[in-house]
Amino acid sequence: MTRKIVALQALTDEHVEQIRVVAPEWELIHGSNRELMLPHLKEAEILLGWSSAAADQCIQPDSKLRWVQNWNAGVDRLPLASFAAAGILLTNASGVHPYPISETVMGMLLSLTRQLHQCIHNQRQRKWARLGELHEMHGKTVGIVGVGAIGSEVARLCKAFGMQVLGVRRSYAVAEYVDSMVTLDGLDEVLRASDYVVVTLPLTEQTKLLMGRTQFRTMKPSAYYINIGRGGTTDEAALIEALCSGTIAGAGLDVFEVEPLPENSLLWQMDNVIITPHNSGSTVHYNDRAMGIFLNNLRDYTEGKEPQHNRVDLHRQY
Repeated sequence: MTRKIVALQALTDEHVEQIRVVAPEWELIHGSNRELMLPHLKEAEILLGWSSAAADQCIQPDSKLRWVQNWNAGVDRLPLASFAAAGILLTNASGVHPYPISETVMGMLLSLTRQLHQCIHNQRQRKWARLGELHEMHGKTVGIVGVGAIGSEVARLCKAFGMQVLGVRRSYAVAEYVDSMVTLDGLDEVLRASDYVVVTLPLTEQTKLLMGRTQFRTMKPSAYYINIGRGGTTDEAALIEALCSGTIAGAGLDVFEVEPLPENSLLWQMDNVIITPHNSGSTVHYNDRAMGIFLNNLRDYTEGKEPQHNRVDLHRQY
């Protein structure tokens, strides 16, 4: 029987040809009509993307699914326990995002430091208003909580501003452009020392609501908080309290506990907050980069090897 690859992602003609070159003996099912694809899901050995329909059809005893290539980096919304029980391999799109997300982070840092977002607000009102003495990023300290591919790129860019870079991750392993590395046990130390705190963490049992009232009170009153990881890593009520009380100076937020961010959230009204709609990873290069990851793994898979590039540890949840 023909082995099947089912793509729930839109594929260009070039991507289709690339897949067929690597896996010429396989049947590739793709297209925008989800109804036509449903009958093929249980026959899929490889799945590009994930959906509720895939969850219904592929997490079954008679499913042939063996490998899922997630088109996003985050996997917190996937049935990881079911994958583990069924022996399904999971790879993600980590590595697609460092450039676009790090650029968003730097944009937020610069805007908050130089009050550019407030100038844009005044511009729309045709209001000429000086904002007092402005701060500088040069020579300041940034704490990056989650030094993976994205955090490493943020660190590199911060070094261009002559900043001291502190890192937090699971191990003490050194990273280029990071001056000092600690584990989560040293988080408070980093929070106390940082003028900017940038959170790039995935959402796991260990990171859920990691940043709460105690952590914000540990930060400097002059410090800014940036979250481009997952909204669930932050206690949003505690963040709003910290912003309203002046416990911290401001925030740049791309992710939230509830998305879209509800219209009645106080965050919308705050002059010291920059909000982006969970689009920091958006880039015109996204699909080409994600396809490159998939093709590298597909070459191995067609040779009888398990895909290792961006392999997700189903128990660690990243």
